[in-house]
Amino acid sequence: MSDFYPVFWQIHSNLPREGPGNFASTQQAFSHLSALPDSPQILDVGCGPGQQTLDLATLSNGTITAVDFHQPYLEELKQRFESQGLGNRLEVICADMADLPFAEQSFDLIWSEGAIYIMGFDRGLNQWRSLLKPGGYIAVTEISWLQPNPPEPVKQFWQEGYPSMRTLEENRAAMERADYAIVDTLVLPEIAWWTDYYTPIENKINRLKIQYQNDPEALQVLESEQQEIDLYRHYSQYYGYVFYIGQRPSHR
Repeated sequence: MSDFYPVFWQIHSNLPREGPGNFASTQQAFSHLSALPDSPQILDVGCGPGQQTLDLATLSNGTITAVDFHQPYLEELKQRFESQGLGNRLEVICADMADLPFAEQSFDLIWSEGAIYIMGFDRGLNQWRSLLKPGGYIAVTEISWLQPNPPEPVKQFWQEGYPSMRTLEENRAAMERADYAIVDTLVLPEIAWWTDYYTPIENKINRLKIQYQNDPEALQVLESEQQEIDLYRHYSQYYGYVFYIGQRPSHR
């Protein structure tokens, strides 16, 4: 007999990423930060295993503070940085993203790929804003509806899984309400869902189905994960992850 979390962590450990993303998308979003200093102070919130953290180190000369609530992710990230000779540009902190231990106006850039949903898009934008220096940037990815009237199976799945999911336009409006100037919004391409995320997860599911073939509860967890993948496979035109890039006004 198993319960949800051990099986979940078997699926979601040792993955390249813990959500959709790829270097090209991170690079494209980063290229829009035209007023960023040469050596920025960067905060990566909900960094997970940290592939995008490594990408940010490649794209900038900045010092990166990476925050996650799951200590094993931070240990993995430290090892990856040290193996690439980047350890002196990284600080890792195990903390709750809703209670970050930093002074106001500490960062030139706040980055968060696939994690702001944990505390809520609006709350994250509003609460993290004070940590940005005037003129600083925020770049987050958030799952969003891309077309109206999605088919019932995908609509029902996300109403249960993430009922606060909104359209791209609604999230842009929320960013403006939180007093950011919108720099751009970028829809992640489908390949960003598959290469480093859904494909390795699907491979794990197929292996674990054999391991747990006599465990109905574990198989239910695996089936739920597979359902999410299959929905994206069939309905990807209706929803996706979107980079929302904003700038805190320089005068306040």
